[in-house]
Amino acid sequence: ARGFSVPLQRPADCGADHYFDSSRLACAPCGAHQRQSAGGSSCVCEPGYRMVSGNGGFSVTCEKCPENMSGVTQDGWNCITCPKGLTSKGNCKCPNNEILVERSMDGVLLNEALCIHCNGSEQSFSASDTSGSRCVRCENTFIQVSKSCDCNSPNILTGGLCFLAHEGLPPKGVAAVRFAQLGITLTSAWFLKNLQSSAFACWLYSNLTACQALGNMCVMNMNSLSSSSTDACGLFQYIFVSTARVGIIHSIPYWRHNLPWLYYGDQPGLASQVLEKNHFPTAFTFKGTDKGVKLKFIAASFDAAGNFLKWQSLEGGILQLCPDTQTKLNAAYVFGTTYQQSCKISVSKILLDFANPVFYDLFLEYNGGNGQQHLWAVPVLNLNLQYNEKFVNQGSSMNNWLLTRRFFLVDALSGKENDLGKPPRVIRIASKITISIRLVSHTQRGTIYPPLITVAYTDVLIQNPETQSVMVSFAVRYEMNQSEAQIQTDIALGVLGGLAVLWSLLKTAGWKRRTGSSIIDLQTVFKFLLFYAGDLANVFFIITLGTGIYWLVFFKAQQFVSVLLPLPSQEEDFVTYVACAFSLKALQFLHLLVSQVAIDIFFIDWERPKGKVLKAVEGEGVIKSAAAPVSIWRTYFIANEWNEIQTVRKINPLFQVLAVLFFLEVVGFSNLALMDASSSLTRDSESYVAPWSRILRFGVSAALWVAIAILQVIFFAVIYERFVEDKISQFVDLCCVSNISVFLLSHNCFGHYIHGRSVHGHADTNMEEMNMNLKREAENLCSQRGLLPNTDGQTFQISITRKMRLNYDWIHETLTRKRGPARLLDSSANTFEQSTRAYNAMNKFLSSFIDHVHKEMDYIVKDKLLLERILGMEFMEPIEKNIFYNDEGHSFSDVLYYGNETTLLIFDILFFSVVDLASQSFVLAAILTYLQQEVFRFIRNTLGQKNLASKTLVDQRFLI
Repeated sequence: ARGFSVPLQRPADCGADHYFDSSRLACAPCGAHQRQSAGGSSCVCEPGYRMVSGNGGFSVTCEKCPENMSGVTQDGWNCITCPKGLTSKGNCKCPNNEILVERSMDGVLLNEALCIHCNGSEQSFSASDTSGSRCVRCENTFIQVSKSCDCNSPNILTGGLCFLAHEGLPPKGVAAVRFAQLGITLTSAWFLKNLQSSAFACWLYSNLTACQALGNMCVMNMNSLSSSSTDACGLFQYIFVSTARVGIIHSIPYWRHNLPWLYYGDQPGLASQVLEKNHFPTAFTFKGTDKGVKLKFIAASFDAAGNFLKWQSLEGGILQLCPDTQTKLNAAYVFGTTYQQSCKISVSKILLDFANPVFYDLFLEYNGGNGQQHLWAVPVLNLNLQYNEKFVNQGSSMNNWLLTRRFFLVDALSGKENDLGKPPRVIRIASKITISIRLVSHTQRGTIYPPLITVAYTDVLIQNPETQSVMVSFAVRYEMNQSEAQIQTDIALGVLGGLAVLWSLLKTAGWKRRTGSSIIDLQTVFKFLLFYAGDLANVFFIITLGTGIYWLVFFKAQQFVSVLLPLPSQEEDFVTYVACAFSLKALQFLHLLVSQVAIDIFFIDWERPKGKVLKAVEGEGVIKSAAAPVSIWRTYFIANEWNEIQTVRKINPLFQVLAVLFFLEVVGFSNLALMDASSSLTRDSESYVAPWSRILRFGVSAALWVAIAILQVIFFAVIYERFVEDKISQFVDLCCVSNISVFLLSHNCFGHYIHGRSVHGHADTNMEEMNMNLKREAENLCSQRGLLPNTDGQTFQISITRKMRLNYDWIHETLTRKRGPARLLDSSANTFEQSTRAYNAMNKFLSSFIDHVHKEMDYIVKDKLLLERILGMEFMEPIEKNIFYNDEGHSFSDVLYYGNETTLLIFDILFFSVVDLASQSFVLAAILTYLQQEVFRFIRNTLGQKNLASKTLVDQRFLI
């Protein structure tokens, strides 16, 4: 690296006696009596020295001029006598209105330079040109005013023009430019030179370029008006008001003859009339032969001096400062495609590319119907415009806007002080340009209002152009009045929110009935809020899902344009609804999780001892016969199966996530979320990609989630669970085969019962007898499995009395090793023995309860009313007898993941959507959603397993 390293040197670093050697890319010294040239890449002779030879660079030889010929000719090769003095460069100089002559007509060098006076008399009217080398006809205003080439008092000389002093001239202008963002007011060299002359020429002679130049200076001053100022806009307004008699152009009252059209007027409410009173006379469509139609914007362009340059189409990126391909730049004007472009641009590049400002009057071209092309003027909303030193266009009220017509991209001219040949002190850049296309309300034929172009300028104080940069953006956005949609959303939210309150109150009433309490306390209020959170989350989800699908279908499928997507700023309420839905649904999900891992559950073993066995009595040394022990393995087996089905769902979560991601990213459904009119699932890699719509992203992803979930539920319910495996029904069958019932309480006085008592009396048997029992059952040679004789009902919802609950808790306290009844505890017994006795007591109590042994705690079996099933509550309170409700739908799955699939699915959808809205990445959302599912499944399994071991006395080591 050291061998190929060179120092960095620039021409400006070389100094006055060095030049920049382009072959070495380094500074080199000039010769004797030499100095650096103006370009910096060669040497020239010092004043008083002539060049003898010179081939550029250091190959220059200089020779001192003699005393009597101390001047040097303009080309630098000869010495000459200068009778009227020398310039700072050592050349001859002449007074004003005289030209310098160094050679005769045949090119022979004169010994003494001549200063020849230009004849300004009536016959020639000549004066020296700006270079002082030839006589030319003097400016016409001098001749008209003074009949000579002199503009003597009392005539007025300004901007190289001569005007006759008389009453009625525009007032003296203020050559000041206000840069409000920087708090700087500069005296502009351009304004100082041209402002007064342009105003006089426009007023006196109706000079077209002078009027345009004056208008351009007003535009450079941000069209700002002040009742007490005579700046560029003040002079323009003076002339505009004073020339009302000359008439208007194209029947437009704001466009006077000879003057540029700068303003629409300052009457209150005029902006809304301009933008909304008339419709643009062309209909637009997304489909058919006219799809992909482009908005034909065309601009009349002028230079700073007021000269018309040409008509320019906006296609090709005239207004887009950021570089891009031609195809992507032109996509900005395809109707219905929201366009956004932003980048940082170096100030040095801006100074290089936009040394001279160009001014634009923008129009939208359309077909008048008779073959004649017409132009519709596009108004400009200048956010930097000030009226009496107040910004009037930055408010949201359209009635207070002051619309203008002309704008520019970069102004590097008005910020020059003193000398137009020097770099500007301040430049002004159109840092944000937005073209707004607004759809007419309730249109069915694609009618729009006149477009509006909004321009925001940034003032940049030049310090170091190489390191300074400016963020610029260009956008085309489509919008419509969303107030009606917002009203409909608010109505839906109010109605559904009110129904959610009623539904939550019914849930709370049902919960109070199931807990056996009738007192409204703080816990009741808290429970109501939890229920309401879940129901309100469903309301928000329904509204957001409906909104997303509505915009997806009606925007993408419409032929004649009747709706347009909400703007990003108008999507904030929608995003808020999604966030509220997720937060409330997460609260409901956590409540569900806590409820499920805290249920009371017990496995009733109906198996009875077979025969007797001999058993040694500890401490007595004798052998006695005792009942044969019942195997615990069946209970362990059922406990493991219950543990496995705790997180079984009606869908496959992994397949769900992968399928959604496949359709979004591989098939291309994500392209439907772009803010353009195309409903294609594929996009050309070279074409412009519109920004995402958050509403469409939610609509597409949520619709896919719901559709795939519904297909999964149908598949598992109709095919998989019927022909392959139904874990919930199989668990009930397994309980019956194992001779074990499940008694579980999800509430204080409500729960579920799975009747697993074997119709064969015993389940702890060998394979041959087990197969024989199953065969007999298949051939209907034995009784049915139901709790009641001659029925098949094995699952029940149970509503128990407070007395039953007290007895259950009394035994359960010993089971959980808190404290035990005196008859069960022995001071010499260890904890395990106490728990075993409590387990046997609970098993005996519940089995005897099922067998109607306890008449004071008996139960009845009945069907639920249809309304009770719909509302999910019980009308009858169990006071004297417990109630078993027939259940044909395996409702005990309510305490499992399986019975809460809707809650889990909506939570997954909202989690996926929230991550996607935050990151704009479907892939990241899918990954995090799957990780979230696995984390909560692990938590549910772990806590559920601990609760199962705690409540049933099944050793956790046997739960695998």
